[in-house]
Amino acid sequence: MKRFTREAVLVLLAIPILLWTLLPIYHIFLFSISSKDSAFSGALWPDQPTIRNFGTIMREEHFYLHHFWVQIWNSLWIAVAAGAITLAVATCAAFAISRLKVRGGRTVMNLALFTYFIPAAFLAIPMYKAMGIYGLLNNRWSLVLAMVTLAAPYAIWVLKQASDKLPYELDEAAKIDGATPLQLFRLVYLPLMTPSLVAIGTYALLLAWNEYLYAYLLLSHEQTITLAVALGHFIAADDSPWELLMATGLVYALPPAAIYYAFRR
Repeated sequence: MKRFTREAVLVLLAIPILLWTLLPIYHIFLFSISSKDSAFSGALWPDQPTIRNFGTIMREEHFYLHHFWVQIWNSLWIAVAAGAITLAVATCAAFAISRLKVRGGRTVMNLALFTYFIPAAFLAIPMYKAMGIYGLLNNRWSLVLAMVTLAAPYAIWVLKQASDKLPYELDEAAKIDGATPLQLFRLVYLPLMTPSLVAIGTYALLLAWNEYLYAYLLLSHEQTITLAVALGHFIAADDSPWELLMATGLVYALPPAAIYYAFRR
């Protein structure tokens, strides 16, 4: 009875939270299937729903959508590159700190985590200046490196905590069998860390996919900006095409949703 009561309370709490979370998404969808005249009608469902907005996006027929496919490719390229590099750096660092017991490794990790005491917005201008010094402004690699800088400390910390939970006897058994540190890393560490690696890779990828501030500062050309920055251009117009903005935002949300669904286990 106690278990039933506890689950009932959790369900009663979850339902309003779920509805509150889905409400903005529903309104995005509502705008995306509405015409320009009926977008602000206030109805729970448009009188004449249409998918014309999505056709406009795919054919790049609006002024703000002339580089849609290039910009969504930029977003995907930057997100995948940032996720892969963050995962490689964090995995090697966590392995060295946790399993190889590198001297000073924990101190370096704690100092890296200390950077999170400073808001990311405060680091934007120094990051902009650093990228300018190295000639990386308006280059996709500038945003990739910025995202790796922001994501790596947390990724290292999470992977290090997960690595500490692995039985150290496995390492000793592998060493007795003659395994080198590289073989230990490849044959023992990576297979056991797969769930944590997928979680951290997804985190870093989505962090770069949704980034706006650094993308806005470091990238400026229509051919190099991400779609997140391009979406901001819609609001600059006096008569913003909200139905196209919401339809584009819905399309932009599909890849992260697909990634999350694919790796949900």
